[in-house]
Amino acid sequence: MGHMIEQIALERGHEIVGVIDPTLAVSHQPSVISFDSEEFRSADVAIEFTTPATAKDNILRAWAQGVPVVCGSTGWKPEELTKDKGQWTIDGNKVVIKDETGKTMLVWSSNYSIGVNITFDLNKMLAEIMTKQPQYTPSIKEIHHIHKLDAPSGTAKTLAEGLRVTGEGLWNDVPIESIREGEVPGTHIVTWDSPEDTIVLTHIAKGRRGFALGAVLAAEEIKN
Repeated sequence: MGHMIEQIALERGHEIVGVIDPTLAVSHQPSVISFDSEEFRSADVAIEFTTPATAKDNILRAWAQGVPVVCGSTGWKPEELTKDKGQWTIDGNKVVIKDETGKTMLVWSSNYSIGVNITFDLNKMLAEIMTKQPQYTPSIKEIHHIHKLDAPSGTAKTLAEGLRVTGEGLWNDVPIESIREGEVPGTHIVTWDSPEDTIVLTHIAKGRRGFALGAVLAAEEIKN
């Protein structure tokens, strides 16, 4: 994801002031920087795609330097951040945190793909219809590559949350099946089953570029 984000950012005319990656630091590549460097402090925004174990600390270290963050790491909860809850807002399918001056300091989403966010909206629309059709029962399946660390995926959890909130108690425990195989970028399937028929809402990612593009677009919103 890091390489893809860098490629898209450059294509869109942005400057990459540096990369923070411990695995690259060993090779002493000139683009590798640290959180406490002048290069990092000069950044308009940092884009964070790492692991559930490191995301929170990375965000706090970026904030310590006054740098806002676009975060796409899943498997953790932004609620873990020690910020005043009054600064939190839910903007569609994103969590946004602003500081006391109103400056956006964090945008977090379980999935930045434009197509997935359309799917989130369709999921809620269909769920609204299904509140009047109790014969249908929802379930979710997600398929990802074998390297993905969290299961269920953050996207699957967001889909389930959309059902829970829209259903107002009807679907509090939607079953989620997680499959890890090959190099699948990401497939998410919401199935509504009844004795008479089945309705399926599916999003299939063809690659990771869509996720990276959405993250860069989110960073551009902060920058502007």
